[in-house]
Amino acid sequence: MSTTSKSGKLAVSPLAPEKYAVLPPLDGVRIATAASGMRYKGRDDVALFVLDNGTTAAGVFTTSKAPSAPVEWCKARLVAGKGAARALIVNAGNANAFTGQLGAEALLEVAGATARAVGCRRGDVFAGSTGVIGVPLDAAKLLDVLPDLAGGLGPDNWRAAAEAIRTTDTFAKLATATAEIDGVSVTINGIAKGSGMIAPDMATMLAYVFTDAAIPADVLQTMLRLTVDDSFNNITVDGDTSTSDSLMLFATGKAAHKPIIRAGDPRLRDFRAKLDIIMWDLARQVVCDGEGATKFVSITVTGAANTRAARRIAMSIANSPLVKTAIAGEDPNWGRIVMAVGKAGEAADRDSLRIRIGGIVVARDGAVDPDYVEATVAKHMQGDEINIDVDVGIGNGASTVWSCDLTHGYIDINADYRS
Repeated sequence: MSTTSKSGKLAVSPLAPEKYAVLPPLDGVRIATAASGMRYKGRDDVALFVLDNGTTAAGVFTTSKAPSAPVEWCKARLVAGKGAARALIVNAGNANAFTGQLGAEALLEVAGATARAVGCRRGDVFAGSTGVIGVPLDAAKLLDVLPDLAGGLGPDNWRAAAEAIRTTDTFAKLATATAEIDGVSVTINGIAKGSGMIAPDMATMLAYVFTDAAIPADVLQTMLRLTVDDSFNNITVDGDTSTSDSLMLFATGKAAHKPIIRAGDPRLRDFRAKLDIIMWDLARQVVCDGEGATKFVSITVTGAANTRAARRIAMSIANSPLVKTAIAGEDPNWGRIVMAVGKAGEAADRDSLRIRIGGIVVARDGAVDPDYVEATVAKHMQGDEINIDVDVGIGNGASTVWSCDLTHGYIDINADYRS
């Protein structure tokens, strides 16, 4: 369980991967990290990515009506700069959210200083911040470490960057894949942070994905919107959408393949498949690092009126505190699943409802299955991966979402988050 240890650090989630992905150098990307002391002591908390000239960018961001200053900045720069990018700076410990004009001014100062340090226009600098909401960002702390960041750039610092952007995360999240475009090998590397305040749209986290493929910004944007809908928009830890959600995709253009001009180009088929894998991988890692989580939960809803309805029902189950605590207690209380389906606000046929837990039918035709033996499902509930399948008997809509259980560890982490 990812609770606080005697050392004051969070114990690594029991759902953490056995080993980290090793991300290879990616042509056109150099990375450095540093310790600003913004909030954390004895660890790096700032990551700087410097991108070669010609890099394009795309992004999707939180739907919160109280977005952070970096979210507003990045959205504006993607439009004004037509997707051009030369640098990305990310800090942990302070979200620079709900900080008003002070937050905007601090961001301008950091972006300007970053541009001078790496030799680009301020408008080509993107930024991300994560941490406490409502505390003014101390720009001076970031400016103080910029010389060290600019002087420490290297191609192999992916793991360090993933570590630096963590807040309550108990492990760094990394993924890599190789794809082919026109027979040319291209690399896709991604890192993410996220542990609590996780729910669409578009899932509470920061994620940054990079490729050496040569893809224009508008094509990147289309692909990103499509892939996020089936990955990060299908996860939840606690139902709370952050002010800071940011997922950005950068393409340095260093790979020597023929130009791509549209998202539907069949030459992108393998690239899009591998991009999906990266996004699914990172999204799953975020759920596996849910605050206090001990179980990874997959919920599939079928038989809904449409895909949107299926997702809404699945999210109703995934976000139910009663369902989540039953899972934490290893209690196959399927009545709580029925409750969550009923409250979702989407069409469902009570008398056709069918529920499986761990592949075992527990309820069908509006009642408990006559052959149901609770002990068999209880054994499945003792594992660290729980599978719930629900058919609501209305149509052909289907959706799968990923979530985790709700333990006392979640309370421990969030009750004293600012302490």
